[in-house]
Amino acid sequence: MEPLHILLVADDPLARMGLAMLLSTHAGDTAVINQADTTFFSDGWSEPQTPPDVVVWDVGWTAVETLPVWDEGGAPVVALAADEGQTAVIWSCGVRALLRRELDPERLWAAIQAAVHGLIVLDPELSDGVVTAVSPITLPNEDLTPRELEVLQYLAKGLTNKAIAQHLGVSEHTIKFHVNALLSKLGAQSRTEAVVLATRQGLIVL
Repeated sequence: MEPLHILLVADDPLARMGLAMLLSTHAGDTAVINQADTTFFSDGWSEPQTPPDVVVWDVGWTAVETLPVWDEGGAPVVALAADEGQTAVIWSCGVRALLRRELDPERLWAAIQAAVHGLIVLDPELSDGVVTAVSPITLPNEDLTPRELEVLQYLAKGLTNKAIAQHLGVSEHTIKFHVNALLSKLGAQSRTEAVVLATRQGLIVL
């Protein structure tokens, strides 16, 4: 089995070194293919020299001012927050996992595996701040149709519009229409936020 290719992103070289040491406990299962600071987001995200399977991002004490949007394509991102006040802005950019900076190797490895398999990982201590800051938890103004609920389940698995269209035997344009309807009904700004809100409302179970 091929090891997961991991890109480490942090402005602090010591933080990158620390992450590399944590991941070294799973040598053979992981391979750190590159380390970069946050200029990678603006300079190299679209065409990385070696495509990673997952990005582990230590946010540090100050989140970057302009965040990329990771909902469509690209490697999933596991973000590590230094402060609870950062969680809303980090989560809103579409990361797949958000954890506290202080964690052990097993928790980091579990989060990486979950993110790679399309699951959402959110530290329970950070969840209230994320959902409250991003969007109020309310039931949809309109009921979701059976097809929209089906699309929502696929979104929770991390599938792209193209992949969902293939599973359901419809056009990608049709799936895009359903996704836009879901975002509107749930009051969400992104696919990731829609999954989080739907999970909190009991519409889906991860």
